[in-house]
Amino acid sequence: MNDEELREVARKQLKKKADFKQYLWVWLAVSILLTGVWFLTSPGQYFWPIWAIFGMGIGALFTGIDAYSKNPKIITDSQIDAEVERLKKK
Repeated sequence: MNDEELREVARKQLKKKADFKQYLWVWLAVSILLTGVWFLTSPGQYFWPIWAIFGMGIGALFTGIDAYSKNPKIITDSQIDAEVERLKKK
């Protein structure tokens, strides 16, 4: 893998990390907003915002794993060539 390809992989990884951090801020804002709506409309009753908070948390988990995984998904030219050959045989 040459320097240009490594730079492209590094750029993609840095973008994923920045996107993940932005997602965390959005998750926090949505959680605060929904908790505020719940508090103003039905305090002390069933805490329904947990479903949105939990759902977004699952998204945050997988986004974080993708952004901070130790082995970034690098596709080499030899893998592409092998896939092309496999598709030709079909």
